[in-house]
Amino acid sequence: MGDAKKAIAEGKTYLGIEFGSTRIKAVLTDAEYNPIASGSHGWENRLDNGIWTYTLDDVWEGLRDCYSNLAKDVEKQYGEKLETVGAMGFSAMMHGYMAFDKAGELLVPFRTWRNTITEKASEDLTELFGYHIPQRWSIAHLYQAILNGEDHIGKIDFFTTLAGYVHWQMTGEKVLGVGDASGMFPIDSSTCDYNQKMLDQFDELIAPKSLGWKIRDIIPKSLPAGVSAGKLTEEGAKKLDPTGTLKAGIPVCPPEGDAGTGMVATNSVGVRTGNISAGTSVFSMVVLEHSLSKAYPELDLVTTPSGEEVAMVHCNNCTSDLNAWVGLFREFAGAIGKDVDDDTLYGTLYRKAMEGDADCGGLLAYNYFSGESITGFNEGRPLFVRRPDDKFNLSNFMRTHLYTALGALKVGNDILMKEENVKADFFFGQGGFFKVRGVGDRVMAAALNTSIKLMETAGEGGPWGQAILAGYMCQKEEGETLENYLKNKVFVGGKVETCDPDPADVKGFDKFMVDYNAGLTVERAAVDSLK
Repeated sequence: MGDAKKAIAEGKTYLGIEFGSTRIKAVLTDAEYNPIASGSHGWENRLDNGIWTYTLDDVWEGLRDCYSNLAKDVEKQYGEKLETVGAMGFSAMMHGYMAFDKAGELLVPFRTWRNTITEKASEDLTELFGYHIPQRWSIAHLYQAILNGEDHIGKIDFFTTLAGYVHWQMTGEKVLGVGDASGMFPIDSSTCDYNQKMLDQFDELIAPKSLGWKIRDIIPKSLPAGVSAGKLTEEGAKKLDPTGTLKAGIPVCPPEGDAGTGMVATNSVGVRTGNISAGTSVFSMVVLEHSLSKAYPELDLVTTPSGEEVAMVHCNNCTSDLNAWVGLFREFAGAIGKDVDDDTLYGTLYRKAMEGDADCGGLLAYNYFSGESITGFNEGRPLFVRRPDDKFNLSNFMRTHLYTALGALKVGNDILMKEENVKADFFFGQGGFFKVRGVGDRVMAAALNTSIKLMETAGEGGPWGQAILAGYMCQKEEGETLENYLKNKVFVGGKVETCDPDPADVKGFDKFMVDYNAGLTVERAAVDSLK
């Protein structure tokens, strides 16, 4: 406590603030990256005229409340007012579209990553670049607005992501960390900058529109981790802390996306390392040794905060249907007068699943609460189906729902590993899917046929990762890579559990996937029939 109090008083701390989909969170660490205080603010996107968005008032009210709660936590714990920190940084959910005019006014409501309104632009740009451009990417939103003939297009002076916008308002700098930039436009990893050939192709594509700008003019500058991205201005300090307690002049690191901060928080920025976040949705990332041979609609290419190329498999559905079935068993337990707490309920059902057949006894399910682009669905219908002679029991039933939670993820990763021969030494896992140790990690290891590592703690997740990036900017030695810095300065001595793939589980999961792929026609019929 005394050491933390002294660090706060002397400004030897690092601050990371991340805008997640449902929560804005701030984490303050000491110089060794131990979290010493935190604050948060809950928020939700809204559907406005068919667009998923947050208003600018949402952004600033949320940020100020989050920071205020952090400052109160500091004062409550340590009796110190938070006047300064050693360095700070902002991160947020990636992608989306925020376009501004020369006066700095937002031209259209913020279009978040959640919007799937850019199908034509996504297809056209993927074909033009020979590089997969997902619908949620910023460049797809920009080009779709051009295709739509929207009035604001000729007025654009700058467009960016949420993290880039907040950083700009805090520092006056129109920049992005390369990881977040990689969700705006394809990156050349050799330069940590946008792919020049593709920039030229885009400019040529839109030249007949005579918009008065070229893409390089309006897109934020891309910066690798470790470089300075400006300082907190007087205006920025007042926006963040209206009480005037926080002082200007604090160094600010490049703003990053939540994928990049997740990589940092799980120590998976080196080649052949990967990480998986598995909860309501699930995505995996692996740092590539070599570029892929071609573009795949199932795979996104982004970068680490240092610019190394990363293949991402992003799936919309993971645990929602699994949780719904657990909820049904909770209801049954209540009906017979046996109220069960979550740890007991999930632990019992998950561990029971591990008693089932490795291939789930032939049972099949789809967890598609929403569409799943990996398998070509714009809508989903949760579905359970079996043959009359399949082995229908509780163990196989629960194992089926654990397997299918990773079905789309396995489809994407099988492309990586079996068609592109991508190697991963391990994946770090985080999220609710891994809540019951020895179950979620074992199933994930079987799905990917790769070792799964679980940390005793990944700090405080994304905002903790952003605080580390702020510290890396200040404390790195000359030539010290982010990978080595994390290995030697941050993740030293932390407890890590490793689950290696069981060959029988791997074989069983592969057999399950034969039915999974064949049964997609059943899921399609459910979508088509049940309106």
